[in-house]
Amino acid sequence: MLSTSRTAKILALAATGSLLFAGCASGSATSNESADGTTTVTWWHNSNNGEGKAYYEKVAKDFEASHEGVDIEVHAMQHEDMLTKLDAAFQSGDAPDVYMERGGGELAAHVAAGLTKDLSDLASEEIGFLGDTAGGWQIDGKTYALPYSLGAAGFWYNKALFKKAGIDKAPETWQELLDASKKLKDAGITPISVGAGDKWPAAHYWYYAAVRECAEQTLADSVSNLDFSDQCFLKAGEDVDQLIKAEPFNPGFLSTPAQSGPTSASGLLATGKVAMELAGHWEPGVMQGLTEDGKGLGADTGWFSFPAIEGGQGNPEAQLGGGDAWAVAQDAPDAAVEFAKYMLSEKVQRGFAELDMGLPTNPKATDAVADPALASMLDVRDKAPYFQLYFDTAFGASVGGAMNDEIALLFAGKSDAQKVVDASQDAADLEK
Repeated sequence: MLSTSRTAKILALAATGSLLFAGCASGSATSNESADGTTTVTWWHNSNNGEGKAYYEKVAKDFEASHEGVDIEVHAMQHEDMLTKLDAAFQSGDAPDVYMERGGGELAAHVAAGLTKDLSDLASEEIGFLGDTAGGWQIDGKTYALPYSLGAAGFWYNKALFKKAGIDKAPETWQELLDASKKLKDAGITPISVGAGDKWPAAHYWYYAAVRECAEQTLADSVSNLDFSDQCFLKAGEDVDQLIKAEPFNPGFLSTPAQSGPTSASGLLATGKVAMELAGHWEPGVMQGLTEDGKGLGADTGWFSFPAIEGGQGNPEAQLGGGDAWAVAQDAPDAAVEFAKYMLSEKVQRGFAELDMGLPTNPKATDAVADPALASMLDVRDKAPYFQLYFDTAFGASVGGAMNDEIALLFAGKSDAQKVVDASQDAADLEK
């Protein structure tokens, strides 16, 4: 259970640097109130298929039923599409009233540009029970979004395929991961799927290798100082290059999407075409939407934490991950704030957990997590000595984008460990 007493820290906030959104109009460009007095609240989310999409539609209807005169206009979209559309909406001044915020440098830019409402007083009760979890969405002591899901990335795997390959326990070290990949290949099973076509799934390997290679203070300093000079970042790239050269990935992985359709990285895992995938806490819910029976891998779903790297300076129990939070546009109506708070309620969070849509942050809902693999991740999350936010979120769009681009080239065999560091540092220097 998450609480204000837990010791895990979220290394989240980054220097804002040049703000992409500076000077943009804030909030919605049009009035939310119609001629008949109805207040429309626009809501963007990324639960775009299966039970998750249906559940969020029900959440909106339930809120409308208890709030006369409020209409929730729901927009469900692909995660990657939403990020692009959100940037465009902010720049045009027609942002949704309630939307997903990932925190870090992205949130800092939104706040500096006056796009996001301060919820510190408006949602004090929710912030109170969120405790430390809200830290990743706070700037200068103020809270700008309410995290509803927080989890670690790790390897989701098919227990039946592991058994078929003679692997009797999940890898705990980098060498054991390489050995498991070889056993799977020898058994005629593709070891790992990666949606490198979307770049960020490939980038997560470098992020996590850095968390294992770098000391906590080095990571914290890199987030605040945008400095990648420590040799641990170079070692991270060398580790990832070692894995790439072992050729564990699905055919065509360089153009494979992350989550869209049965041939995506998540789809390949869900349909038994590969043995494992490095992904976040959203994976069970995504997989359910990509199988005909709506069950994903079902009882064959397993999860293990990113392996320890021998000789690394990082704590092997530290986690890379992140979460999603509901933010409210600066000029959104009061009903939008009430809706964001409603989605943190025990009722809504329990339903969210029961459908394996993620890991809830309301302490009263954590016991509702149904999937055993997700429940094991919940335990890992709450015992982690510290949490490193996904680098592209922590460092912001400019640095994170350059980093992801170069890591994608590493996966394509067109870059190397030093070039990943150099590209990241060059982008960071432009931000300073």
